[in-house]
Amino acid sequence: MGRRDEGGGAAVSEVRAWLVDLDGTLYRPGPVKLRMALALVLGGARVVPTLRRFRREHELLRSELDHDVDSPFLEQVERTARALGSSPAEVEVIVREWMVARPCGHLRRHARHELLGEIERFRQSGGQTALVSDYPARDKLRALEADRLFDVVVASGEPDGPPRLKPHPAGYLRAAERLGVPPSACLVIGDRDDADGVAARRAGMQFRLV
Repeated sequence: MGRRDEGGGAAVSEVRAWLVDLDGTLYRPGPVKLRMALALVLGGARVVPTLRRFRREHELLRSELDHDVDSPFLEQVERTARALGSSPAEVEVIVREWMVARPCGHLRRHARHELLGEIERFRQSGGQTALVSDYPARDKLRALEADRLFDVVVASGEPDGPPRLKPHPAGYLRAAERLGVPPSACLVIGDRDDADGVAARRAGMQFRLV
């Protein structure tokens, strides 16, 4: 099955595995962000500084982290806690509630059903699939009713997660290794060329922008 690389490359063939991003890729992020922003206004103002700092630390880690760590997610939690004078446990509770648990209630309504259908058909044709995320993913996959679509999950903040954040290729390379598929036979599907696309090209994989 061939796909055109959105970076301008030629059509590719012999793709054996799809490696898929989650947030912004398997669901439309705009409506979910609006609903979460409203929830914060109505009852979550106290956690806004923590969430803002957590997101800032995420972008800093993308560019500053120059070595593998056990969990970039927990590194992000710890950096946020130090910056705010909070405990890592308190930060993690807030992040998991507002960035994982609460959004789950809105994901199915805004799922990219056409893409989910494509993934299912690809699997039925014999293809292998992996979910690769910089954030905890399994609860969101269950909320999307999409957990059965992936042979492998490589998600930061979960067991056997990636040692680096995108655009570092480590997460996608780990997924390919666990699937037993060479990078050249993998297609990365994501919503950010500056993260998923760069990571795919660094890994020697093809890329499809959603």
